[in-house]
Amino acid sequence: MTSAAAADPGFTLNDIEIGLRIHEALAHHARAMRGALISYTDLLTLARSLHPRDAALGRAVPVGIGMKLQFVTGFCIAHGYPDLACLAVNPASMRPYPGYRGEWEAERRAVAGIDWAAAAPALDAHAAMARAAVPARLKPRKERPADVAWYAYFCSHRSACEKVAPQDKQEIINLIMAGLDPDTALRRVLAAKTDFSETD
Repeated sequence: MTSAAAADPGFTLNDIEIGLRIHEALAHHARAMRGALISYTDLLTLARSLHPRDAALGRAVPVGIGMKLQFVTGFCIAHGYPDLACLAVNPASMRPYPGYRGEWEAERRAVAGIDWAAAAPALDAHAAMARAAVPARLKPRKERPADVAWYAYFCSHRSACEKVAPQDKQEIINLIMAGLDPDTALRRVLAAKTDFSETD
């Protein structure tokens, strides 16, 4: 199986920042809904309702959520918490993202009982370490130059881009804005799209 992590294993600043918002939304959902599942789309909607002025979050799309959930999982594992990302499910399969490896039913119950607000200092420290690990070559770009870079790549690689849907394009632009080159961004999105479409 090809996975998003195999295509590009490193976090971008966008993955980390949106990952923080996703963590907050999942913690809110776990507390309010006592461990009920939430689809990727509904999770992004909830995160946006908590941060309505966050432009990067406003551009986030479900196909790009895997790396953000991996950030959440990484924090939970590193600090001995049950994996909060277990609540987020692919609407096609109603299962957690492919990188999830925990005991699903047990973790769903466990995350509802955690005081996630008390984890905030550890989460902030984890995010700071993750930001420091982002390669210096990944320089953030504005949306317009990222769009121009993608268009130039698309024009010279049309056959490689034939399966790119509008949401895929948005995530590619997000990744280019986060500093990835168009080819790496395309590979990461196509791998994520494979993961996203899995139903088993």
